[in-house]
Amino acid sequence: MSDWLDSQLGTHIRVAEDATDLLDDVRAIGAVLIRAFANGGTLYTFGNGGSAADAQHFTGELIGHYKRDRRPLPAVTLTTDATVSTCIANDYAFEDVFSRQVEALAGPGDVVAAFTTSGKSANIVRGLSAARDAGATTLLFAGGDGGASLALADHALLAPSTQTPRIQELHTFLLHALSEMLDAWAAGEEPS
Repeated sequence: MSDWLDSQLGTHIRVAEDATDLLDDVRAIGAVLIRAFANGGTLYTFGNGGSAADAQHFTGELIGHYKRDRRPLPAVTLTTDATVSTCIANDYAFEDVFSRQVEALAGPGDVVAAFTTSGKSANIVRGLSAARDAGATTLLFAGGDGGASLALADHALLAPSTQTPRIQELHTFLLHALSEMLDAWAAGEEPS
């Protein structure tokens, strides 16, 4: 009889195996991000809770580096400025915490990436909608069917799961795969 840990690992492995269907989308999204950076665009990321951590992780890989010493790539996580976030939540509404920042910062040539497990949170939906209105390219990291956010995404990477931990585990792999592509491009190398 398997225990809970065997079950957790087994589910993780099944989700990872099912994610092979996403590899062409990863390559296409990598090309979108490369084109944006090559043309002077910025990546803006956001999410709630653990997804906010994933958004910040992706930004850190791009501004710092993934595996290579290379130039920093312009990326901003909209959850890291507590003063701005709490000001918007207090003076407007928590649902506006990302959309207001996107309105102020993003425009044509930029990419706005939302990290979410369900795609249902009002602040995620509004943030992507604001990005669309600003003319930015929208990218969604989600799970399951992508929720209401999917309709606002130009590109989506949907983890084949509805379990929050499994979705976030796959998001880490996906952001690392994209980081490898972008890291190699910025260093003038091939991904490895």
